Amino acid sequence: MLYIVTALKSEAQAFVDYFKLKKNKLQNFVLYENQEIKLIVSNIGVDNARAATQTLLNFYDITPEDIFINVGVCAADHPYAIGELITLGGVVYKEKHYVFDKTKPSIVCCDAPCSEALYPLADMESFGFYDAVLHNPAIKNFYILKVVSDHFEPESLSKDGVKSLLFQQIKTIMEILKD
Repeated sequence: MLYIVTALKSEAQAFVDYFKLKKNKLQNFVLYENQEIKLIVSNIGVDNARAATQTLLNFYDITPEDIFINVGVCAADHPYAIGELITLGGVVYKEKHYVFDKTKPSIVCCDAPCSEALYPLADMESFGFYDAVLHNPAIKNFYILKVVSDHFEPESLSKDGVKSLLFQQIKTIMEILKD
């Protein structure tokens, strides 16, 4: 089973449209699903991402073959292009660095939107997802995948723009998960 955690409905909508997922509810969360995919919309923030991920973990029988991904948009410094897909290897949260793949970049997880390029990459959910999957020994395959949506200009984002950025990367995301 592929379990996907997104923060925003517009992020989820790309996958809903691509895979023809059906809307459902799982406790306090919106869930989209088919026979191979369960996608939960967490809403913004570390605590929400942790709670949504934990809800999936609590509700379903997780096996070592299952794949968990946190996918969504992030802000990035100018060396990164808008629309670029980044596979992350670590999360920095509250000045603590959590590394799970030294060959890939880390993202800074902020508690509020960043409007300055203080970090190379920033989002608001990655640590919550990571914290939940880290504590479940059944999870052997997890990914944090982010698409660059802006260069620290969160006001420039639109729902349709976010959906489009993610939709354009779905095939690449699925290739990454096959490796």
